[in-house]
Parts: sequence; structure tokens; C-alpha cells
Amino acid sequence: MRADALERLPQREPVAASPWQALKAVFSAFFGVRRAADHEAVQLKLLHVIIAGVLGAAVFVLTLLTIVWLITRLA
Repeated sequence: MRADALERLPQREPVAASPWQALKAVFSAFFGVRRAADHEAVQLKLLHVIIAGVLGAAVFVLTLLTIVWLITRLA
């Protein structure tokens, strides 16, 4: 019975995400905090996700290198 009621609800088409929304989605995925409502609200473009992932990984690696450099410099 419940499945019939859900089928009768109007379905919204997901809108295309902006690069900023893709960046937010990737960074929240790094921390595992993306909400299901955010996931269903927009449709991410693959290129935006790849660019955001590469940027996120680069920032992460540069942060680690900076921390190691500071620790070894101060020691």
C-alpha cells in the first residue's frame, strides 16, 4: 500500500550542480557528512567531481607536508 502512495507523488528531476556544489559535495564526502537530501537534490557532473577531488587531495597532501616541514624545522 505504501509503495502505491509513493508512486503517485510527483517526482522532481534533479538539477545540474554548479562547480561550487560539486566542491562542497566532495569535501563533505572526505569527512563523511553529506546529507541524503543534498545527494538527491542535485546531479553532479563527473568533471566537477574529478577536479574537486584532485584539488582536495592536493590541499590534503600540502597540509601534511607543511606540518611535517614545521615539525622537522622546529625540532
